[in-house]
Amino acid sequence: IHPAHASVLSLSLCLSLHLFRTLSSRAHLLAPPQRSRARPSSLYLNLPHPHGFPKPTGKVLDKILKAIRAGASPSGSSLVYLKKYLKAEEDFENNTILLKTLKKAVDEKKLEKDGGSYKIPGEIYAPPADETITIKDLEEGTGPAATSGNTVTMSYEGRLEDGTVFDSADKFRFMIDGGEVIKGWDRGVKGMKKGGKRQLIIPPKLGYGKKGSGPEIPPNATLDFTVTLVSISK
Repeated sequence: IHPAHASVLSLSLCLSLHLFRTLSSRAHLLAPPQRSRARPSSLYLNLPHPHGFPKPTGKVLDKILKAIRAGASPSGSSLVYLKKYLKAEEDFENNTILLKTLKKAVDEKKLEKDGGSYKIPGEIYAPPADETITIKDLEEGTGPAATSGNTVTMSYEGRLEDGTVFDSADKFRFMIDGGEVIKGWDRGVKGMKKGGKRQLIIPPKLGYGKKGSGPEIPPNATLDFTVTLVSISK
């Protein structure tokens, strides 16, 4: 090789080597940025729930027990009452969970079911004053006590608070809890025995209420009955 050509070739090699080193040292500046491979769940961590986060409901049975105690009904709390109370007071409207909880509580004997009502075992509530009958046994009688479903024959006299007699009969026949008489009679006659005699003072709510009955019984009248149980049949 001619000496002049050798010098040119040596210079070219030096320049190429210098350029390679320069580019290598700046390679990280030219490389495309690496994307973070975040887990899918982290992408939505800070996004709001479209319907808001659900409110904690707590223990449904505790809410039911609270509702029953708030109602304090001697006959228990109906399903309709429980639904209304839980919606208004506890912001709870899941009927499916409510029914499942009630069934489980009854199966586990944490609640008692009486017809269509639910009660807390061992808890008894006194009826309010306007649903309380005053019962005074004048004569006890003999034999089995009258109960729901029995047909009884009664003699009676009914008076208003001023002593006015509005009705009487020597023989009057009806079925207890059969819907044939005022509620005060259904409740007041239970437990009587043949030949037994009672005085029943019945508040308006368990008598003829706000309307009364004909000209004889005025609205909101408290009724005073003396009743005798003549016979009992099933």
